[in-house]
Amino acid sequence: MDTGERPTVKVPPTALTLIGQLLGAMSEGRPVILVPAEQELPTVEAANFLNVSGPFVIKEIESVRLPHRKVGSHRRIAFDDLIAYARKMREQQAGALERMTDNARELGSEY
Repeated sequence: MDTGERPTVKVPPTALTLIGQLLGAMSEGRPVILVPAEQELPTVEAANFLNVSGPFVIKEIESVRLPHRKVGSHRRIAFDDLIAYARKMREQQAGALERMTDNARELGSEY
């Protein structure tokens, strides 16, 4: 028999903060991905995440710029390593754009 009482659930403040951030990102139309920290991705999924080609990911692995491990004949990339690599890529891109802007300013061209 239903007495009308609803069970209560205690939610830690950090979880409420996370839920608020997720809802905020979703309301802005930004993509949201929830991945367990220990998750490993195959090269195809890593390429999709980085928005690059599969061969590019393989080249980065073989150049020892993107850590991985082998499972049989397949390469697996830890999600944490993928995030670190993506941050480093963004930093390098931002630096290159800044240098291009500085060069244009020196040449008298403003963007």
